[in-house]
Amino acid sequence: MTMPNSARGRLIGPALAAVLALALAACAQHAEQANDAPAATTATAAPSHNTDMALYTRVLDRVQASYVEPVTENKLVVNSLKGMLSSLDPHSDYLDESEYQDLLDESEGEFAGIGAEITRDENHPKVISPIDDTPAAKAGLKPGDIFLKIDGKLTDGMDLKEAVDLLRGPVGTPVRVTIVRAGVKPFDVTLVRAVIHVASVKSQLEPNNIGYIRISLFAEKTNDELLKAIDTLKQKAGGRLNGVVLDLRNDPGGLLDQAVAVAGDFLDGGTVVSTRGRDPDDNRVFTASSSGDRLASVPMVVLINGASASASEIVAGALKERQRAQILGTRSFGKGSVQTIIPLDGRGAIRLTTALYYTPSGNSIQDRGITPDFVVLPPRSERTPQADIVHEADLKGAINNPGGPLKAGTNDKSPEANIDPLLIGTAKDSQLTAALDRLKTEQAKTAATVAH
Repeated sequence: MTMPNSARGRLIGPALAAVLALALAACAQHAEQANDAPAATTATAAPSHNTDMALYTRVLDRVQASYVEPVTENKLVVNSLKGMLSSLDPHSDYLDESEYQDLLDESEGEFAGIGAEITRDENHPKVISPIDDTPAAKAGLKPGDIFLKIDGKLTDGMDLKEAVDLLRGPVGTPVRVTIVRAGVKPFDVTLVRAVIHVASVKSQLEPNNIGYIRISLFAEKTNDELLKAIDTLKQKAGGRLNGVVLDLRNDPGGLLDQAVAVAGDFLDGGTVVSTRGRDPDDNRVFTASSSGDRLASVPMVVLINGASASASEIVAGALKERQRAQILGTRSFGKGSVQTIIPLDGRGAIRLTTALYYTPSGNSIQDRGITPDFVVLPPRSERTPQADIVHEADLKGAINNPGGPLKAGTNDKSPEANIDPLLIGTAKDSQLTAALDRLKTEQAKTAATVAH
């Protein structure tokens, strides 16, 4: 794969999810020696470190000697690394070598799987979102669906990696899953594993020469695909669009550089996003090109919801605060952290939260999300069966917003609901209809002003 030029790979997609068919993260290599322990800064630091390591070694030896079944040292070390990192926040983790290679393969946007992003609730693996035009989406899987069984194996207490391994498999082979969905009896679905070709951008020309662009995730080629979509829409509209809807609903995030590039396609210069961390190298400001707006003066609406996270929040936040677009939908997920992938010389990699990102006005999105200018809920007939919308702040160990708790009365607690992903972009998509109506109204105002 082609690596970015930066010393570190910046991943901002939600790391809580094990990805079965989703290009969330390309990773640049960061030199990391296996014996790169921090140097002691005081006379007492080294003894404390040695005492802790002695305790760890003692427990490791005792488990190997006394556990009821034989267990390898590698398994114990890997699991302890995972526990150490995952206890920091929901997005840090240790990846063994096979998981790391899967991550690299997935970043290129083509891989085998069922086409769903999953996480784990208290007891079972659960669907976050199916990917458009994949086996999972075509079979009708929906956000909130719980895998009760995978090929007859109960998933109660199953860790996420085991669930992912069971769902993965050779292309063309079936996997039978038992699904629990709110309001219906458990049912079985047979999915045929496939090579997933992820096109992250889709577009269509709506009436009145309004362009509709959907970004389902931010992968390596997202900005290239977006530019092609804009050119195609312009051609279909006879050279000029009267408005554009940028749909970021159910977009879980992805690559930081792609988020910056996409936002820059609608801005002329200025800040898109900044990042701040403990390491000075993580303190950066990302800006748009001085003449970057590909649709200058074209009215714009951005659609978001509770499943819009990370990279999609960067774009929505930048376009909102720079007053380039109106934001419509419901409050976004609230993931405002950056993960750096640090390879470990053939022993996997660390996925470590190293910075928080900030909107052009200096606001952190972490655990708050982006509040739309116009709250529009899908009607009940269009909603997912998932009753509760989960945000970053609801995740165990989530980092608090650096600005502290919001003052009473300032947090938008408006009702929330996510649309059935199978309806996104269709004639039955009422949120899209609301966005188109808003642009038509703006178009009418402009025409009236010109007439006078």
